[in-house]
Amino acid sequence: MEIDSVQNGVVVGLEYGLWVDGEMVDDSRGIPLEYLHGFNNIINGLESQLTGLRVGDEKEIVVEPEDAYGPYHPEGVFELPKSQFPPSFPFEIGYPFRVRTEQGQILNARITGLGDEVVKIDTNHPLAGKALRFFVRIAGLREATDAELIAGRVGGGCAACGSTSGCDSCG
Repeated sequence: MEIDSVQNGVVVGLEYGLWVDGEMVDDSRGIPLEYLHGFNNIINGLESQLTGLRVGDEKEIVVEPEDAYGPYHPEGVFELPKSQFPPSFPFEIGYPFRVRTEQGQILNARITGLGDEVVKIDTNHPLAGKALRFFVRIAGLREATDAELIAGRVGGGCAACGSTSGCDSCG
Protein backbone atom coordinates (compact mmCIF):
# COMPACT_ATOMS: atom_id res chain seq x y z
CA MET A 1 0.00 0.00 0.00
CA GLU A 2 1.42 3.37 -1.02
CA ILE A 3 1.27 5.99 1.71
CA ASP A 4 1.07 9.51 0.27
CA SER A 5 -0.14 11.61 3.20
CA VAL A 6 -0.43 11.73 6.98
CA GLN A 7 -3.48 9.70 8.00
CA ASN A 8 -4.63 7.42 10.80
CA GLY A 9 -2.64 4.22 11.11
CA VAL A 10 0.45 5.62 9.36
CA VAL A 11 3.88 5.99 10.99
CA VAL A 12 4.99 9.60 10.55
CA GLY A 13 8.57 10.85 10.70
CA LEU A 14 8.20 14.38 12.07
CA GLU A 15 10.95 16.99 12.31
CA TYR A 16 9.97 19.91 14.51
CA GLY A 17 11.00 22.91 16.50
CA LEU A 18 8.85 23.95 19.46
CA TRP A 19 8.66 27.57 20.59
CA VAL A 20 6.94 28.73 23.79
CA ASP A 21 6.76 32.39 24.81
CA GLY A 22 9.24 33.28 22.04
CA GLU A 23 11.85 30.75 23.21
CA MET A 24 12.79 27.47 21.53
CA VAL A 25 12.21 24.72 24.09
CA ASP A 26 12.56 21.58 21.96
CA ASP A 27 13.99 20.69 18.57
CA SER A 28 14.31 17.36 16.80
CA ARG A 29 17.56 18.64 15.16
CA GLY A 30 17.11 16.66 11.94
CA ILE A 31 16.32 13.42 13.78
CA PRO A 32 12.65 12.81 13.07
CA LEU A 33 10.30 11.80 15.84
CA GLU A 34 8.39 8.73 14.67
CA TYR A 35 4.85 8.32 15.93
CA LEU A 36 1.73 6.38 14.94
CA HIS A 37 -0.84 8.87 13.66
CA GLY A 38 -4.34 8.72 15.11
CA PHE A 39 -3.37 6.91 18.32
CA ASN A 40 -2.87 9.90 20.67
CA ASN A 41 0.90 9.50 20.77
CA ILE A 42 1.43 13.26 20.41
CA ILE A 43 -0.71 16.15 21.63
CA ASN A 44 -4.09 16.24 19.90
CA GLY A 45 -3.83 19.84 18.75
CA LEU A 46 -0.66 19.07 16.82
CA GLU A 47 -1.74 15.69 15.50
CA SER A 48 -5.02 16.99 14.06
CA GLN A 49 -3.23 19.72 12.10
CA LEU A 50 -0.78 17.26 10.52
CA THR A 51 -3.48 15.15 8.85
CA GLY A 52 -3.20 15.34 5.08
CA LEU A 53 0.37 16.67 4.92
CA ARG A 54 2.81 14.93 2.56
CA VAL A 55 6.51 14.11 2.78
CA GLY A 56 8.49 17.34 2.53
CA ASP A 57 5.58 19.56 3.58
CA GLU A 58 6.45 22.23 6.12
CA LYS A 59 3.99 24.08 8.28
CA GLU A 60 3.79 26.43 11.24
CA ILE A 61 1.24 25.17 13.74
CA VAL A 62 0.03 27.00 16.84
CA VAL A 63 -1.65 24.79 19.44
CA GLU A 64 -3.68 26.57 22.10
CA PRO A 65 -3.51 25.32 25.71
CA GLU A 66 -6.86 23.53 25.61
CA ASP A 67 -5.55 21.34 22.74
CA ALA A 68 -2.13 20.83 24.33
CA TYR A 69 -1.46 20.48 28.07
CA GLY A 70 -4.59 22.24 29.26
CA PRO A 71 -5.04 25.39 31.31
CA TYR A 72 -2.83 26.24 34.24
CA HIS A 73 -4.58 25.38 37.53
CA PRO A 74 -3.43 27.49 40.51
CA GLU A 75 -4.95 24.84 42.81
CA GLY A 76 -2.23 22.47 41.50
CA VAL A 77 0.38 24.37 43.54
CA PHE A 78 1.00 23.24 47.12
CA GLU A 79 3.28 23.90 50.05
CA LEU A 80 4.40 20.81 51.92
CA PRO A 81 6.49 20.51 55.07
CA LYS A 82 10.04 19.37 54.34
CA SER A 83 9.52 16.77 57.08
CA GLN A 84 7.18 14.85 54.69
CA PHE A 85 10.14 14.08 52.41
CA PRO A 86 12.82 11.43 52.93
CA PRO A 87 16.05 12.72 54.53
CA SER A 88 18.04 12.18 51.32
CA PHE A 89 15.51 14.00 49.07
CA PRO A 90 17.26 16.45 46.69
CA PHE A 91 15.61 19.81 47.43
CA GLU A 92 16.37 21.62 44.15
CA ILE A 93 14.23 24.06 42.16
CA GLY A 94 12.83 22.23 39.13
CA TYR A 95 13.44 18.76 40.59
CA PRO A 96 10.76 16.41 39.19
CA PHE A 97 9.11 13.73 41.34
CA ARG A 98 5.77 12.01 41.92
CA VAL A 99 3.38 12.71 44.75
CA ARG A 100 0.32 10.77 45.92
CA THR A 101 -2.84 12.70 46.75
CA GLU A 102 -5.05 11.91 49.74
CA GLN A 103 -7.34 10.11 47.26
CA GLY A 104 -4.45 7.88 46.13
CA GLN A 105 -3.93 9.52 42.74
CA ILE A 106 -0.28 9.79 41.66
CA LEU A 107 0.70 13.14 40.13
CA ASN A 108 3.87 14.36 38.47
CA ALA A 109 5.24 17.37 40.34
CA ARG A 110 8.27 19.61 40.42
CA ILE A 111 9.76 21.87 43.05
CA THR A 112 9.10 25.55 42.38
CA GLY A 113 10.11 27.11 45.69
CA LEU A 114 12.04 26.34 48.85
CA GLY A 115 11.68 27.75 52.33
CA ASP A 116 13.37 26.85 55.59
CA GLU A 117 10.60 24.44 56.57
CA VAL A 118 8.42 24.10 53.43
CA VAL A 119 8.68 23.03 49.82
CA LYS A 120 6.47 24.62 47.16
CA ILE A 121 5.49 22.12 44.47
CA ASP A 122 3.56 22.47 41.21
CA THR A 123 1.59 19.54 39.78
CA ASN A 124 0.70 21.36 36.55
CA HIS A 125 2.52 20.25 33.41
CA PRO A 126 5.35 22.76 32.78
CA LEU A 127 3.62 23.78 29.51
CA ALA A 128 0.09 24.04 30.97
CA GLY A 129 -1.58 27.30 30.02
CA LYS A 130 0.90 27.92 27.20
CA ALA A 131 0.31 28.24 23.47
CA LEU A 132 2.76 25.99 21.63
CA ARG A 133 4.22 27.16 18.32
CA PHE A 134 5.58 24.32 16.19
CA PHE A 135 7.52 24.51 12.96
CA VAL A 136 7.14 21.06 11.43
CA ARG A 137 8.36 19.14 8.41
CA ILE A 138 7.10 15.72 7.37
CA ALA A 139 10.32 13.75 6.93
CA GLY A 140 8.80 10.37 6.11
CA LEU A 141 5.72 8.19 6.04
CA ARG A 142 5.43 4.42 6.21
CA GLU A 143 2.83 1.77 6.73
CA ALA A 144 2.53 0.66 10.36
CA THR A 145 3.23 -2.96 11.19
CA ASP A 146 0.48 -5.14 12.64
CA ALA A 147 2.29 -5.11 16.00
CA GLU A 148 2.39 -1.29 15.97
CA LEU A 149 -1.33 -1.07 15.18
CA ILE A 150 -2.16 -3.53 17.97
CA ALA A 151 0.07 -1.72 20.49
CA GLY A 152 -1.01 1.72 19.25
CA ARG A 153 2.59 2.94 19.12
CA VAL A 154 5.74 2.79 17.01
CA GLY A 155 7.78 -0.32 17.66
CA GLY A 156 4.83 -2.45 18.72
CA GLY A 157 5.41 -4.68 21.70
CA CYS A 158 3.95 -4.05 25.11
CA ALA A 159 2.21 -0.69 25.25
CA ALA A 160 2.67 -0.58 29.01
CA CYS A 161 6.46 -0.78 29.10
CA GLY A 162 7.69 -0.47 25.54
CA SER A 163 9.01 -4.03 25.34
CA THR A 164 9.36 -5.40 21.83
CA SER A 165 9.83 -8.94 23.11
CA GLY A 166 6.45 -9.36 24.74
CA CYS A 167 4.77 -8.35 27.97
CA ASP A 168 6.53 -11.06 29.97
CA SER A 169 9.53 -8.75 30.09
CA CYS A 170 7.60 -5.98 31.84
CA GLY A 171 9.14 -5.69 35.25
